[in-house]
Amino acid sequence: MENSEMNIVFLDAETLGHDISLEELESLGNFVKYSNTSSENVLHRLKEADIAIVNKTRITAEIISACPNLRLICVAATGMNNIDLEAAAKAGIAVRNVAGYSTDSVVQLTYGILFSLMMHISCFDSFVKTGGYSRSTIFTDYTYTFSELSGKRIGIIGMGAIGKKSAAVGMAFGADIVYYSTSGKNNSVPYTRMELDELLKTSDIVLVHAPLNDKTRNLINAGKLKLMKPSALLVNTGRGPITNEADLAEAIDSGTIAGAALDVFSKEPLPENSPLLSVKHPDRLILTPHIAWASIESRKRLLHEIVEIVKN
Repeated sequence: MENSEMNIVFLDAETLGHDISLEELESLGNFVKYSNTSSENVLHRLKEADIAIVNKTRITAEIISACPNLRLICVAATGMNNIDLEAAAKAGIAVRNVAGYSTDSVVQLTYGILFSLMMHISCFDSFVKTGGYSRSTIFTDYTYTFSELSGKRIGIIGMGAIGKKSAAVGMAFGADIVYYSTSGKNNSVPYTRMELDELLKTSDIVLVHAPLNDKTRNLINAGKLKLMKPSALLVNTGRGPITNEADLAEAIDSGTIAGAALDVFSKEPLPENSPLLSVKHPDRLILTPHIAWASIESRKRLLHEIVEIVKN
């Protein structure tokens, strides 16, 4: 089959953003894009497709069995837990993801929200903009105390490509780096490997860069949070379900830990009744809407890789 004859369907193109052109994909065949696709519409939209491109839309065994033309499922992301991989393999359908495109973006956001949290930037910003600074009798403000990253211990959970880049950034600020290998296999980096409990007990800052799997789901729960220092900060830019959100909200309110910054959540978008939205001390919590991966450069790299996968 020639490329020009391929039926290519992108089920949730809105996830790449409105500022990314899909012209390259459009040139590869009969290309149809949908902003989003509900579970009820997946089968209808993929019925004649040779290639499906998805980000978060679920492709179940039932969908796969009902789409006889399907040859490739291209996941516009790294995680593939929305695809029934076993069913795809049985049907002879290739499943390809894109890895490594967002490393710089994720690390940048990780340290951005960490610094916002540990330096109380939004609080100081509000102090100036609401006139508090203008009414002050001195040139600075000591309402909030902050510490330097230099000399602190950063414990990284998950030492893949993102974890390694994050470790290098932490070292550049003079931090001591330790890590926990969620796979149990990673020993190739020049940092101290620890078991999780020891890492949590001794780290000033814990960064979660792990994938979501059976070993990491609910990894950071009430029991693990109680191991952390009362002065410690937690940052999760990995996957939402790694952190138990109700336990984390309780830990922040009780002072078990000093604060947390999250870019990922168990359910996205974040439900209005999430315990994270009703913490008693919101200044101890930074929340961003799953944007760590989404720099303009990152999304352009992602699209380029999708195009190459479809071509191949």
